Amino acid sequence: MVAGAGAADPSPTVSVVVPVLEEEATIARALDRLAADPLLDEVIVVDGGSRDRTVEIARRHPLAPRVLVTRPGRAAQMNAGAEAAHGELLVFLHADTALPPGAGAGLRRVARRRDIVGGNFALRFDGPGLFPRVLGATYAVQRVLGVFYGDSAIFARRPWFRARGGFPEIAIMEDYEMARALVTSGRSVLLSGPALTSSRRWRRDGVPRTVASWIIIRWLYIAGVSPDRLARLYRAVR
Repeated sequence: MVAGAGAADPSPTVSVVVPVLEEEATIARALDRLAADPLLDEVIVVDGGSRDRTVEIARRHPLAPRVLVTRPGRAAQMNAGAEAAHGELLVFLHADTALPPGAGAGLRRVARRRDIVGGNFALRFDGPGLFPRVLGATYAVQRVLGVFYGDSAIFARRPWFRARGGFPEIAIMEDYEMARALVTSGRSVLLSGPALTSSRRWRRDGVPRTVASWIIIRWLYIAGVSPDRLARLYRAVR
């Protein structure tokens, strides 16, 4: 379903693809946030085989997103959503990341710029204390170096995304590969935001282990360690 802009609106459309798996506790709130921005024209939820109520909750939500069910794997889910999307700009949004207020307007401005192939949002981690601030600062430094990940709401122009073949369907680092392609293939932008993502899954391990895992896994991937092995390591350190 296309929501937000009327049929007469000449503006480029923005499609938001939300890959989910066992997200019954978060999907309604995620859709509530998207429904609050009238300039996000299309929302597609792509489930990877949830056994909880994720799909049921998404289908019953007042936003009436398009809901697809596909095989597991975040890359496969995002590619399926992109294939079904109609927007000029594709936004890939994790269920536990909230776009900033006014995101739709910023994304539409990007969509009008044919020289921009995509980008992401500045990112802030939620919660009190020093922990989320250190994570946010680390993420900001990585972005200056051209490194970012899916929790910062990667977006890409649809023709460019499809010509590239979408996300590589690998067990991990598919978002890193897309970010690297955006940075090297054309002009990418960082929208100020910030988007807000959950720091819950990192709090147990603390800042040193969290940051070390980001860096070590990336360099092992660059060194040629298989994504399947890295996915097992990633689950072990989370």
